[in-house]
Amino acid sequence: MLASTLLFLSCEDVVDVDVPEGEPRLTVDASFEIYLNESPVTIEGYLRLTLSAPFFDDTIPPVTDATVFITNLEDNSVINFEASDDNPGFYDPVADAVVNPEFNTQYELTVIYDNETYKAKTELFASVPINSVEQGDGTLFEGDETEIIVSFADDGTRNDFYLFDFDFNLLEVSEDRFYQGEAFNFSYFYENMFSGQEVTIKILGIGERYFNYAGLLIEQSRQGDAGPFQTPPALLRGNIINTTNPDNYALGYFNLSEANRIQFTIEE
Repeated sequence: MLASTLLFLSCEDVVDVDVPEGEPRLTVDASFEIYLNESPVTIEGYLRLTLSAPFFDDTIPPVTDATVFITNLEDNSVINFEASDDNPGFYDPVADAVVNPEFNTQYELTVIYDNETYKAKTELFASVPINSVEQGDGTLFEGDETEIIVSFADDGTRNDFYLFDFDFNLLEVSEDRFYQGEAFNFSYFYENMFSGQEVTIKILGIGERYFNYAGLLIEQSRQGDAGPFQTPPALLRGNIINTTNPDNYALGYFNLSEANRIQFTIEE
C-alpha cells in the first residue's frame, strides 16, 4: 500500500490516503493499420510491452527481454519480433520478416515473458474508404471550434465497427447499427486550430470486442490529460490471455485493422 500525505495550511490535521498498489502486470499494446488501397500496401503500427505502474507514477517500466512472434494460423507461418535498440519496450519485425495480413485468417500473438506465455488471437477487420472531408461553419459551446464534416458509405453486407482517428490522439468509435449499408456523414469539432494546419483523418475497421474496449479507453482518457491509449484510470482487460498462469492476467490488446486515410488542410 502506498500512503500519500496531504497537508492543508488552513488546518492542522494530516489526512492519509491509502492508494492500492498491486503487483505489476504485463501490458501489451499491439495494434497495426494496413492500408490496402495504397500502392505499395502500407503497414503502420507498433508492438509495445510495458509493466503496469502505480496510478500516481510518472514512469512506465518497459519490457525489453521478451520473446515475441505472430503466427498465421492458416499456414503456420511466423513473424518474429525483436526488441528495439532505440525505443525501449517497442518490438520490431526482424529484418527479413514478410508482413502481409489477409482477410478471413486468424493471427495469434505470442509473448513469452518471465517464464510465462501470453497469447491473443485476432483477424484483419475490413474498413471502407473516406469519400470526402470538408470544413463546415458550425460551432459548439465556445463558438470558436472548427467543424469538419466526414462522409463515407457503409458496407451493407456485414456488421461494421469503426475507429476514427482525427490526429492529435483524438479518437472516436462508431458502429453501423443506425446506418447499415448507407451513405453517412457526421461532424467533428476541433479546438485551437489555425488556418493552414494539416490533419490526417483515418477510418479503421475493428471488431465488436475492440469497439467496446476502445470506447471505454476513450471515455476514461477524457477524465484526465492522458491520450486514449496511455495508462487508463481503471485496469481494462483486453484479449491477452496468460496460458501459463491465468490469474496473472495481462492488460492491453492485439488488433489488426484495414485502414483508410485522407489529409485535410484547415481553412480560415
